[in-house]
Amino acid sequence: MISFVTDLYKTKLIIEIVAGFYYLCGLTCLLHRSTINVLERMDSMTQNKANNSKKVIATVTAVSLLAGGVYEVNRLSAEPTVEKDCEPVSAEGEALAATDIQVEIAPLPVSQLLHWKQKGGTINDVSCLNRTAVYGIVQIRNIDDIKNAVTLAKEEKLKISMAGVRHSMGGQAFYKNNLVLDMTQFNQMSLDEENMILTVQSGATWHDIQNFLHPYYAVKAMQSTDIFTVGGSISVNAHGMDHLAGSVGSSIVAMRVMLADGTVVNVSREENPELFSLVVGGYGLFGIILDVDLQIVNNDIYETERQMVSYKDFPEIFENEILPDPNLGLFYGHLSTAKNSLLDEMIFYKYTKVDIGEAEIPPLGEVSSIKLRRFVFNFSKLGNIPMNIKWYLEKNVEPMLESCTVVPRTQAMSEGEACFVSRNEPMHDSVAYIRNNLKKETDILHEYFIPREQFIPFVDGLRRIVQDYDVNLLNASVRVIHPEDNFLTYAPAEMYSIVLYINQPVSIEGNEHMAKVTSELIDLTHQVNGRFFLPYQLYYTPEQLEASYPEIKEFFELKKFYDPEGLFTNTWYEKYGK
Repeated sequence: MISFVTDLYKTKLIIEIVAGFYYLCGLTCLLHRSTINVLERMDSMTQNKANNSKKVIATVTAVSLLAGGVYEVNRLSAEPTVEKDCEPVSAEGEALAATDIQVEIAPLPVSQLLHWKQKGGTINDVSCLNRTAVYGIVQIRNIDDIKNAVTLAKEEKLKISMAGVRHSMGGQAFYKNNLVLDMTQFNQMSLDEENMILTVQSGATWHDIQNFLHPYYAVKAMQSTDIFTVGGSISVNAHGMDHLAGSVGSSIVAMRVMLADGTVVNVSREENPELFSLVVGGYGLFGIILDVDLQIVNNDIYETERQMVSYKDFPEIFENEILPDPNLGLFYGHLSTAKNSLLDEMIFYKYTKVDIGEAEIPPLGEVSSIKLRRFVFNFSKLGNIPMNIKWYLEKNVEPMLESCTVVPRTQAMSEGEACFVSRNEPMHDSVAYIRNNLKKETDILHEYFIPREQFIPFVDGLRRIVQDYDVNLLNASVRVIHPEDNFLTYAPAEMYSIVLYINQPVSIEGNEHMAKVTSELIDLTHQVNGRFFLPYQLYYTPEQLEASYPEIKEFFELKKFYDPEGLFTNTWYEKYGK
């Protein structure tokens, strides 16, 4: 019954979308007809030749409007075919773009053993703003590849960076002239069902892991989308939708890490605890994560629910209703980005554990309607009215797209309207719809960690900055953060995370504007005793970094202790660690 209802909703939505396109065509035709009517009245007062010319002009205008609309829809919804390549926004970037960078790889025996993905050339991250020349990129497939790459780096006096899917936006996965280890094919995994432990190599993505565990088991802690690698998530100590589980680091039982001298050590909270706290959230500066033992959980069934509230009411609702509920499995919120309710209205999404008896859990599917979602998302960048439409769709239409995939074998009539999903499903999203072919623009992540009692003052300050600087804010999410005990912690206390997604022009002016906005947001965060997340653009000063992370100097000193030759590095460390 649920599947049937869901199909009806989707059919209804498709009909509405088709009707919308017909409405656009009809509106254009109506405009054309109205123009003709006006001109026909003018025709009675002018010569036939002039009348015909005006009809031609009206027809061409209407057809142009329609063609322009079709072109714009195709532009905003187009499937990207290659990695996005932005125009350079600096003299150094222009030089890189104009040069075919060649590197003479040392003719050493060990270099012949490596799987070279790229010799010389450049690398970038998902921001598209950090194109960097590198010595080369090695595709890592096994531990011997890693050992050989380390040997080559030492012989050639190179430095090393580890890269996953490169979604950190401040060059944390590379540095100029570095040897880059692409870890994405280093992805084997095995499961100890008795002890509920998954052992996985660091290049595996959460998407791979979910497919491996489903339908019986699920990840305890991961990011809210599944595109990231395990090693990358550990290196930033990512967190996600499970407000009880904590960060990825909290689910680690143990890790195997290769140090700068080539030795492999076991690290955990009991064995080499200091190194453990440095590798988790250490941005790849202390060693190469080989594999990890992760706690897993059962793939519970959740009933989904959405609730609309004011941001001012949210903290009280969270403390009194959400936090005390032991069955609440996943939770996050979205603040409005529409002009007329900017950061005021809030939708929060709840996934509550239920016992529905025997049920069918289907295979994990991919997110549907990618082109439609991409169109709506990119359309919202074009101004206040499109953004208002996007927020309206999220409130009123998106629930119709929700897939209620888990169907109880026997379901009471009173539960007929309930929507059930398995734990894996809400996080099984590779966000393909945020990838695009749009030129001269890019989308940038920010994240700020705010003490819970400061949530309302921070949102008020955020709204002021967004309005004063005319920030093209695409999304603002709220998540729950518990204290983290890794060395460079972003959460020394109970906090909320505010995740922002901002569109910016790819230009010198666009970068300068984003730098000002970033500085303002970091200062606001400091005023409410919060911290900002470090994997993003490097627009903050060393003073802002130390104010937010008082332990940063000791962190850099320990980096020198564990890696005295500076074998492991990245752009972030080279800017702030020296």
